[in-house]
Amino acid sequence: MGSTHSDDLRGEREDLLAIVADQRTNFLYTVEGISQEQAAARTTVSELTLGGLVKHLGTMQRKWLAVVDGTAPARVEWADLDPDGNRMTEGETLSGVLDAFHSAAAEFDRTVRQEPDLDREVTLPQYPWSPPEPTRWSVRRVLLHVFREIAHHSGHADIVREALDGASTTTRMTQAAPRGGQRGGDGD
Repeated sequence: MGSTHSDDLRGEREDLLAIVADQRTNFLYTVEGISQEQAAARTTVSELTLGGLVKHLGTMQRKWLAVVDGTAPARVEWADLDPDGNRMTEGETLSGVLDAFHSAAAEFDRTVRQEPDLDREVTLPQYPWSPPEPTRWSVRRVLLHVFREIAHHSGHADIVREALDGASTTTRMTQAAPRGGQRGGDGD
């Protein structure tokens, strides 16, 4: 069961941002301590790599930041999509994609903190697979979607890491938890 200290009672926005930050931390445990070569290694039938997942999640946060701040393109065509968006290319480094991930996360969080209304609607870009009519979401839903994306790809990263060297994200999280308590939440 989670803590009931008054320090843990905060508004919805901070709760949502804390959950997203916690999921980012869980994801980052998965890539902690890997080499450049391990970051680029395919360990399953999938083309996913740990470095590619870091890169994708950094880019994903920037794209949703653009939706929230109104700078996203109205339409994205197939030709606009980066074929290397889910993998590290030659010349990219793990430290570089991690820096981009952290920078995108900080910018996204700062924008959400400054957003006056989580119920404000934003228009999503039209992708080739989008419905023909414009899709509108609240800023809150964008924030929840970013959480879902990070959680979704954290599972992928965990499988890739376990196949790479047997490391367990859950074990790493347990080792990092403060003695005598949980990091937060209900322990799930």
